[in-house]
Amino acid sequence: MTPPTQKPSRHLIVNADDFGLSPGVNAGIIRAHEDGIVTSTSLMTRWPGARNAAEYARAHPDFGMGLHLDLGEWVCHDGGWSAKYEVVPPHDAARVRDEIRRQLHDFRRLVGRDPDHIDSHQHAHRDEPVRSIAIEIAEEIGVPLRHFTPDVKYCGSFYGQDEKGDPVPRFICVDALIDVIQALPPGATELCCHPAAEADIDTMYANERLTELRTLCDARVRRALGEAEIRLETFGSLMSRVR
Repeated sequence: MTPPTQKPSRHLIVNADDFGLSPGVNAGIIRAHEDGIVTSTSLMTRWPGARNAAEYARAHPDFGMGLHLDLGEWVCHDGGWSAKYEVVPPHDAARVRDEIRRQLHDFRRLVGRDPDHIDSHQHAHRDEPVRSIAIEIAEEIGVPLRHFTPDVKYCGSFYGQDEKGDPVPRFICVDALIDVIQALPPGATELCCHPAAEADIDTMYANERLTELRTLCDARVRRALGEAEIRLETFGSLMSRVR
């Protein structure tokens, strides 16, 4: 008798960016972890909520925690992007390296351990010279770097705006997230999200975060994961089996 064909396994890390940005973001990420499908988060060390976020991480060591590099934020006006703020000039390699190391030091001081992955605000590390520096530091501490770790695919489909910053609420509804889940490829995928319990931030992506939270906590989403036999992971749990 021919043995049954085994379906390729699928593993999903649901990572909430911007932990530490504000009390409302912190509350939303915590709720999406405790009542929803969020397994992991990324800490912004420079912001007022960072200390409270780190306290939660210390008390919940099974909650995956990475470093969300914050080098600036850019906003779209009339079809063009401009800096809302810059922590350091993104093309100054020496200052970028110093700032990334400072944020890594602050993460260690706040959380009491190394991050289990690294990513960045608005994907700033995809461009040089930030890219090479981020790769260097991720390799140095032995953790995945978003977009540059072949073992973990990145999915940014769960996002409520288009490339011009215009709202697209259908991208973050329950049906859209279930479609993303059902279409996940074999292997490991990181799904990025940005939940919040309150839009208490001055940013172009604010009210969409409230919708994300409701979707991430919807029972239909959890049920879809079970039906698709997708295993929820953190970067730490995933990489412990790869190594």
